[in-house]
Amino acid sequence: MKHTFSRLLLAAALLGPVGANFAQAADVVELRQPNASKVVVKLQFRNGSSADPVGKEGLTFLTSQLVTEGGTKALTAAQLKDFLYPMATQYYATTDKEVTTFTFEFHKDFTDKFYPVLQGLILTPSFTQEDFDRLKSNQLNYVEQVIRASSDEDYSKFALEDQLFRGTRFQHMTRGTAAGVRSLTLDDVKKHYAAAFGKDNLTIGIAGNYSASFAKKLKDDLEKLPKSTAKPVVPTVAAPKGIHVEIISKTDALGSAVYAGFPIQTTRANDDFAALMVANSYLGEHRKSYGKLYDKIRTTRSMNYGDYSYIEWYESGGQNMLPVPGVPRHANYASLWLRPVQIAEGLRKQYPTELGGLTVGHAPFALRLAVREMDNLVKNGMSKEDFEITRTFLRSYVKLYGTTPSKQLGFLLDSKFYGRKDYLKELDGQFAKLTLDDVNKAIKKHWQTQNMYVTIVTDDSEAQPLADVLKQNTPSPMSYAKVVSEGLPKEVVAEDTQVANYKLNVTEVKVIDTKDTFK
Repeated sequence: MKHTFSRLLLAAALLGPVGANFAQAADVVELRQPNASKVVVKLQFRNGSSADPVGKEGLTFLTSQLVTEGGTKALTAAQLKDFLYPMATQYYATTDKEVTTFTFEFHKDFTDKFYPVLQGLILTPSFTQEDFDRLKSNQLNYVEQVIRASSDEDYSKFALEDQLFRGTRFQHMTRGTAAGVRSLTLDDVKKHYAAAFGKDNLTIGIAGNYSASFAKKLKDDLEKLPKSTAKPVVPTVAAPKGIHVEIISKTDALGSAVYAGFPIQTTRANDDFAALMVANSYLGEHRKSYGKLYDKIRTTRSMNYGDYSYIEWYESGGQNMLPVPGVPRHANYASLWLRPVQIAEGLRKQYPTELGGLTVGHAPFALRLAVREMDNLVKNGMSKEDFEITRTFLRSYVKLYGTTPSKQLGFLLDSKFYGRKDYLKELDGQFAKLTLDDVNKAIKKHWQTQNMYVTIVTDDSEAQPLADVLKQNTPSPMSYAKVVSEGLPKEVVAEDTQVANYKLNVTEVKVIDTKDTFK
């Protein structure tokens, strides 16, 4: 893999602050809830996909899945299912760039009966060839087929990370690359589990109705894990010079899925992150119709399903209405997510008389509109009224993040990752102290629109014409059916003209065949 040092500086080892935050097995986060009916255990290891060995991309993910989807020394995977079915327990693994988290949830009455299963999965996983073959096949199918076919929105998000983090251990999807997954062996998994899942890179989380003796036994047993030798490698990434666009061309895409982003030097560890949360919520809170992007792109112009902005990675945005814990990162970026807009081929079929000569669909207009909205916010800031309304909303909204013991515990673990005590509780105090000036200063400090990465997944009929429009920065008028355009308010028509002629600082455009992604 080629390292482009003009774009970024790779950390040869963990960055100082990251290493300083590593927990010992003795470090336990507890959330005791005496009236709860359940117990939740989360084991968060500081490894993640960035700890995958070079050439073995996807190994951490496969290893974690083999732990939870396989058996133990005492019971096979099939026997475990039969044994646990009457208890209605659940357990699973999630892997992100810097952490892997095992979650176990069970009724308090089954604590003694379930604990040997938890203990066996973590301390003596079976790692059978049969389970390995099954899970590796599923993972390879996802990397080679599913991600390209099931959701262009997710495809564009992973492809943007591939571009933004190129040359670093953050580049590949957590599930890996096709070549990486193909190369994996059962012996790789066994060695990686011993190297990357150690007592010295583990934080134990326990929530619910449990005894002190349970917590002590869990802690003592996990001390039996070896010390880790594999660590995540966290990159320092710089924005490109200008706007770099990669257009992924695929057959039979129904629209153009757009994802754009640029690195920012702030995370939840920093106090000005709360200020950016207010600005981001105003611009494009996930799944909220009041955001400027949603209002102008979907509500006013009916261009697509949703348009949102982010100041950190948002896990499974198509399924999750609220942010979920378990995906904390030290290398961060801001982004704009425009769910698929229509392509020229579809518009021509829909309106053959009025739009029969159309060569490019709505993607360049939508991208220009979104970037222009962010640009306006950078230049002009928020108004006092918009600031107060948005801050008031967020002070209530963030309380919904931790609606279950599992989510509450997850955010507590993330808090420790960022060097905070209780992120969700601290947020309200941070919002209360914020001023309009704080928010507008944070916007100018962390946001810009001149240097970013853009990934667009689109149909092969649209790829080259779209590339030409963006490369040449030619105007991209919005295309309406006659019955729609005749009913548009004058202010929308006027804004359309401004958006169509808005200049993007595009300096590089590439068209990539879908078969050449995630190799």
